[in-house]
Amino acid sequence: MKLFSFPVFAVEKAIAKRMLSLPSPHKEWFAQRWAQKPYRKSFVENKAMPLVTLIAKGKSWDADTFATELAAWDALFHPTEVEVLRPMIEGDGLLQLMQKNIPAERVQALLNHLDTRRQP
Repeated sequence: MKLFSFPVFAVEKAIAKRMLSLPSPHKEWFAQRWAQKPYRKSFVENKAMPLVTLIAKGKSWDADTFATELAAWDALFHPTEVEVLRPMIEGDGLLQLMQKNIPAERVQALLNHLDTRRQP
């Protein structure tokens, strides 16, 4: 997937803001990992930025392209990571402008992807 050229620092800032409102024990789990540079880099590159790309470009892609790109996003998510990423899909903060005009069925497809790609 060719990633959308969205500023990484803006995504990191949105994630850090979301982390503050996470309920316990999610907050502790994520904060501990977010403090580690390799985890932070991996999370942003493999989970958050592909999500931003799917949201930003998902409005203009045809159904086949969207489905192909969504299927190619093969990351597995810890339940806490889902709690961090879900607001990005649902319209919280940073991405609200990009989320405008994204078809409801694509929003649901992204939410379903997060829920079905859970780590064992």
